[in-house]
Amino acid sequence: MPQSLVLNYLHITFSTKNRQATINKNIQDELFRYLGGICNEHESKPVIVGGTNDHVHLLINLSRKIALMNLVEKLKSHSSKWIKTKNDGFGNFYWQRGYGCFSVNPKQLDVIKEYIQNQEEHHLKLTFEEENKRFLREYNLDYDERYVFD
Repeated sequence: MPQSLVLNYLHITFSTKNRQATINKNIQDELFRYLGGICNEHESKPVIVGGTNDHVHLLINLSRKIALMNLVEKLKSHSSKWIKTKNDGFGNFYWQRGYGCFSVNPKQLDVIKEYIQNQEEHHLKLTFEEENKRFLREYNLDYDERYVFD
């Protein structure tokens, strides 16, 4: 095949350091757009970006030109630097060290989009830690709980 054709839909999630509720309502939409812009810069089309005051979810189509770990590094480092310029209240803003990433069947995009759109309501019943552990169980991933959260 002379052409490289790739379709990699991924659901990426990561939290603020120690899940501190530092992503307030005043900055959320702008932060989500900023994260989507970073994805676009790296030809990884964002389908939706959302989250709550302590974590974010991104549903993207990962470009064949960038490794996942490099994209996540850029998302976290660039957005962390950016948010600190918004006002003094974000001077101690940091993301957790790790991240979760799960492949998504293109036929399930609407389900994941709705899930991300309803994060505020969803997290009235479930913490980020509980949500993350559920993903790990659903995807049958082995993990050491000592290192999942920081």
